[in-house]
Amino acid sequence: MQPVKMYTTAVCPYCIRAKQILKSKGVEQIEEIRIDTDPAARNQMMEITGRRTVPQIYIGDTHVGGHDDLVALDSRGELMPLLGA
Repeated sequence: MQPVKMYTTAVCPYCIRAKQILKSKGVEQIEEIRIDTDPAARNQMMEITGRRTVPQIYIGDTHVGGHDDLVALDSRGELMPLLGA
């Protein structure tokens, strides 16, 4: 299974839901980068993704995007192949 990295904040409901979706697909470990406690991580996220909102999800080297992008990927049947499961 591909590694999953997610830029998050503590109180983001979309982050929580995205984690639930990924775990339901068999993802056991998610590397969370908390941008609410680390301003440098927020700046890094904005530089590499071009976005300001969380979650920002990476599966392997692929930038999936946010929660809605994750849901769309799953509905197209492309999430599981990307996860490599």
